[in-house]
Amino acid sequence: MINDRLIDAGELPIAVRDFGGDAPPLLLLHGAGGNLATMTTLARQLRPRHRVITMDLRGHGRSGDGAWSWDAALGDIAAVVVQLELDRPAIVGHSLGGMLAALWAQRHPESGGAVSLDGSPPPARTEQLPGLDREAATAELAKLQSVFDTMQAGMGRTIEADQLADLVERQQMAARDMGANEKVWIEGFRRNLAHKDGETTMRPSLETAGQLRTLMNDLDLGPVYAATPSALLVVLATRDLPEQQPFAGLYAAHRRFLLDQAATAARTNPHMRYLQLEDASHAMVIEQPELLAKLISEFLG
Repeated sequence: MINDRLIDAGELPIAVRDFGGDAPPLLLLHGAGGNLATMTTLARQLRPRHRVITMDLRGHGRSGDGAWSWDAALGDIAAVVVQLELDRPAIVGHSLGGMLAALWAQRHPESGGAVSLDGSPPPARTEQLPGLDREAATAELAKLQSVFDTMQAGMGRTIEADQLADLVERQQMAARDMGANEKVWIEGFRRNLAHKDGETTMRPSLETAGQLRTLMNDLDLGPVYAATPSALLVVLATRDLPEQQPFAGLYAAHRRFLLDQAATAARTNPHMRYLQLEDASHAMVIEQPELLAKLISEFLG
């Protein structure tokens, strides 16, 4: 039986969905701009071998709003683990959730293991783009940051009542284009709608989006990978999303950087492993949930 509930994390409530079961516990974390519903398909694939719990990170879905920091988000995860009485749960995260999974593994040697699904910050500095001419890399990064600025400016916007049906239809088309479960996709979209005082807004808020962007740009995962005392698997993407294709050279260089970062850590840390997932983009959770579930369960087993 699937059970939705709110966990009191002290500062704010955290929404969780418990898929039940008696198998080893596994906590699934979504990416920035998502929510627990976006992890449903992967959760269902993992359910036969794990007790799967998904959660809305702070500022997303049905969880409360609060200032974003890595410590605060890890504290929210700890509150879920304690209140659901999860014994040494594995932590599996996608994108932002993958960064949190790696940070959790670094701080919790007792962890049942962690898996990061393309959980790396976006390219932000020229040294993260090996093989690109510095001048060209600087110009491409400026263009990319402009795209991110536009995306951020649209966060937390108010949606007029007559616009909602059109937005839902666009989301349905996006789900079909991605080959995703349309019902799950629409639940994820609706779960990030906040209704208050007769207005509907999108979550996360502009403020939360700005905080997340700063945190991710400043995060260096190399030392995290090298120092983790518990089992950690990093799964890397191998191709671009459609929206990344105008920056194909930049993202190819960044993937080389991420691969070298993971390989360097794995050479010195026996707890750290990595792999490049063939024909997988940053949307690997949607593209290959069955394969990911198999990889995750084999690694944690």
